[in-house]
Amino acid sequence: MEIILGILAVIVVIGLIAVFWGFGVYNGFIKGRNLIQESWRQIDVELNRRYELIPNLVETVRGYAAHERNTLEQVTSLRNSAAALANQAHGAPNQQRAAIEGELSNAVRSLIVSVEAYPELKSNVNFLELQRELTDTEDRIAAGRRFYNANVRDYNTKIETVPSNIIAGFANFEKATYFEVNDPQVRQAPGVNFGEISQRPTGQGQGQLPNPGQHQQQQYSAPSANPVPQPQYQQQPQQQPPQQPQQQPPQQPQQGGYQPPYQQ
Repeated sequence: MEIILGILAVIVVIGLIAVFWGFGVYNGFIKGRNLIQESWRQIDVELNRRYELIPNLVETVRGYAAHERNTLEQVTSLRNSAAALANQAHGAPNQQRAAIEGELSNAVRSLIVSVEAYPELKSNVNFLELQRELTDTEDRIAAGRRFYNANVRDYNTKIETVPSNIIAGFANFEKATYFEVNDPQVRQAPGVNFGEISQRPTGQGQGQLPNPGQHQQQQYSAPSANPVPQPQYQQQPQQQPPQQPQQQPPQQPQQGGYQPPYQQ
């Protein structure tokens, strides 16, 4: 009987450990899901902020850059499509919304770049303020996207790994959706200026690199030539002193009138 009771006690202890472990894993899934929802709300707020700023930006640009009609229409269409998808999904992320939001970011960025050809618009106070707010909004969206995707990665990893996947399957925890930008043009947005800069040094470097190399060769060849002229400079001062005393004695006897004052 004592052996049976000991075995039952071990089984009960193991069962309690498994129960407490299951509760801990389950609570971890709940915390991860809540963290994902909270991080997505921050992105959703910034996306809605961008929806409000884009119409004002379009109207401001339209007054100065009427030739950018196609770009303005594209930005307006993408903005309306993104807002409609946000309402249909009730603010939840999905791949379709992530794609349209990426296209909208690319269109807004292209519009701001095209405005560089209009100096009057660049000096407009309203446009500068809208540009600054949109830039700050885009930065916050990018930062929020990184934070959100990191939380999704950790949450999905727990769902897929053993033995936490047992609790995930038992409690019906599903994988979260990433909010990624799959458009390579959006990811390489700052590559326009770097392309111009990378072309300038290549043309200048071909003409400038030989010059410093030549100067360096001249500087290193000078020390090797120093030992040769050193004996020449030492012989020249030895030849000059004997010439000076030979010239001074004949000048003193020719000036005989000046000797008596010095004798006194």
